[in-house]
Amino acid sequence: MKPDLLSKVAYYYDLPHELIAQYPLSNREESRLMHLVCSSGSIQDCVFKDLTQILQPGDLLVLNNSRVFPARLYGYKANGVKIQVLLLHPCPEEDTWKCLLMPAKRIKREQVLTFSENLQGLVYPEDDDGMRKIKLSYKGDFWQEIESIGHIPLPPYINRPDEQGDRDSYQTVYASENGSVAAPTAGLHFSDELIQRLKARGVLFTELTLHVGIGTFRPVKVERIDKHIMHSECVEISTAAAEAVNKAKREGRRVIAVGTTSVRSLESFWDGTKLLDGNRWTDIFIFPGYKFGVPDAIITNFHLPESTLLMMISAFAGYDFIKEAYKLAVARRYRFFSYGDAMLVEL
Repeated sequence: MKPDLLSKVAYYYDLPHELIAQYPLSNREESRLMHLVCSSGSIQDCVFKDLTQILQPGDLLVLNNSRVFPARLYGYKANGVKIQVLLLHPCPEEDTWKCLLMPAKRIKREQVLTFSENLQGLVYPEDDDGMRKIKLSYKGDFWQEIESIGHIPLPPYINRPDEQGDRDSYQTVYASENGSVAAPTAGLHFSDELIQRLKARGVLFTELTLHVGIGTFRPVKVERIDKHIMHSECVEISTAAAEAVNKAKREGRRVIAVGTTSVRSLESFWDGTKLLDGNRWTDIFIFPGYKFGVPDAIITNFHLPESTLLMMISAFAGYDFIKEAYKLAVARRYRFFSYGDAMLVEL
C-alpha cells in the first residue's frame, strides 16, 4: 500500500536519541556526507571535504549569509520572576520586536522586563499567532548590548545550555547579516579553507539572505500537511546574486542550494523563467508534488521526523529515495540535525 504523501505520519521515522548530535565536530569539513544521485539511485558515504572531487568547475553554490544573533534573553519582572524572551524579528515600529516568552502564561498584560542595567523591554499582550511584541529601551549601542547579555538560541533537541563555543560553531564562516534565530545548518560544514579549495577548482559562489525565524521551531500540527501554514521569513536577493543564478541557468551549469533556506529563497523569487531580485517576506511551503524551478542539487542536513524540511527534501529527491536514505543513515550511524552530518542530493 502506497503511503499518503499528504499525511504527516508518512514523514515519521524512528531515530535513536544518541544519533542527535549535541556538539559539532572540531573540524567542520570532516563531517560525514551522504551523496545521493536521484537519476541513478546511487547512495554513497563520503566526507564533506570530498566536495572538492564531487563538485565540478562552473557549479554555482548559493549560500545563505544570515548570521545568528544571541536572540535568547533572560529578563526579570518587578517581583523577581525570571522570564525567557526569544527575539524573532524587528517590527515596523521603532525598537519593537516580535518575540516568544517562556513561560508565556506568567505575563498576561503589559509588563516591563529588565534584562540588564542597559536594556529593558515593555511586553504587550499576546498576538493572534501566539507571539508578543516587545518595545525595547536601551542605553548605548543596541547590538553591542545584545551580544554582551544574549544567549545563542540552540534548538530544543540540543539538551544543554549554550556555551561560549557555540557562538562560533553555531554560525557559518560566511555569516554576515544579523537576523536569524537559528543557523542555516547545511552551511556549518564549510570551513574557510574548504571554500578556497572549491574556488580553486572552479566552483562559483553567490549569496542571498533569509533570516531564519520561528518556523524552524514549530512542528507540523495538522494531520494533512497541505493545511499547514508556514511562518513568514524575510528574504533578500541582490541583483548580482540573481544574475549569477540566471547566468548559470542560461549556460546549463548546475545551481546547488546550500540548505533548505536557500531553496525556499530561490523558489520564492523564481518567476518561471528567471530569478528575480528584491527584498520581501516568503511563506512558501514545499512538499511532494511541488515542481522545482531553480536548484539542480541541494546540500542539507538530516532533518527531524515529520518536519517541513524533510517534506521539502522528499519533494526534491522523491519520497521513496529519501526514505531509503534516512533508513541507511540511521543504520550507518550518521549524526542528525543541526550539529550533525550532511547530505548532497543531486537530480
